[in-house]
Amino acid sequence: MRRVTTKILPLLLLALLWLAGCQQKLNYRDGKYRTAREMVRLKKGGRYAARPVGKTKTVGKTPSGGKAKTVTRRPLRDGSATGALASVIETARSYQGTPYRYGGTTRLGLDCSGLLQLSFGEAGISIPRSSNEQAVWGSPVRSSELKPGDLVFFGASPGSRTITHVGLVTVVDEEGVDFIHASTSLGVIENSLESDYYLSRFIRAVRPQL
Repeated sequence: MRRVTTKILPLLLLALLWLAGCQQKLNYRDGKYRTAREMVRLKKGGRYAARPVGKTKTVGKTPSGGKAKTVTRRPLRDGSATGALASVIETARSYQGTPYRYGGTTRLGLDCSGLLQLSFGEAGISIPRSSNEQAVWGSPVRSSELKPGDLVFFGASPGSRTITHVGLVTVVDEEGVDFIHASTSLGVIENSLESDYYLSRFIRAVRPQL
């Protein structure tokens, strides 16, 4: 039995090393290692194939002390919104850098739903105050059919169906979807909807009824 084991063990080790090498090669593209999600996007092509590089920052910690969230700051891109929605987006962007404050509705501090209420309000459009009320203020829209001016809603954790956060879509083009929101850790900021953090927490989107 020992002789058989001695002969088989090296073969098993070689097989494992071969499989690891194959997996490593499969996840490489353009000389860089890619996650499984990135490989799917690259294979599909389209707007998810290439994303502009921005500054990334990890903020907050989980209860166990690990990293909680990695966000990417990207240069602002021009959107295709027109009319009142273009004005709403411009106003929301003017609040960038404003710190987060629960219940805040001024430039001294804003929460996520407060940012939207202010931005629409300055365009002469009255919307509900809370994110849950805003989630039914409009028509449901698929994530694949988003347009600038749509509202996107998120949960506090991956897979959650309880809305705790809202943002405003600013840009939709071949590079992806960007949205602006009041982040509890970074204040008013514009992020990519396709980041793993926000995709895993995305719940629904609605198109405002103007």
